[in-house]
Amino acid sequence: MDRTPPTARQTARAPEPLDAVVGARIASRRTALGLSQTALGALIGVSCQQVQKYEGGQNRISASRLHNLALALGLPVGAFFPEPTDEAEIPELSMMRAMAATPEGRAMAVGFSRIEDRAVRQALTRLVEVLSRAA
Repeated sequence: MDRTPPTARQTARAPEPLDAVVGARIASRRTALGLSQTALGALIGVSCQQVQKYEGGQNRISASRLHNLALALGLPVGAFFPEPTDEAEIPELSMMRAMAATPEGRAMAVGFSRIEDRAVRQALTRLVEVLSRAA
């Protein structure tokens, strides 16, 4: 994660990479709970479009709103933030973040975790590997 201070061209309100990480974690938890963006928005008092912007990292989330999101999603506020580390980022964690950053990736992760048959999971994994090499 980039820990460099904002440049003069960035404003205090402009989203940063951490905002995208927090948004992806919110989206992941919302999806795991089976909530729509509309339903989550209703729980915290914002529109579906605002939830989309939070999840995509386009809009920053105030402390009070983050607190309300944590309550609505049944998580502590700290669960939305990455663990601090002085080591280089673990490649697997980087891949997981990239997958969680898109709606398709989140849907695939949720669906994959629901497949009970190991042979089906392995076949799906092989298919994704083949498709990724062809891209």
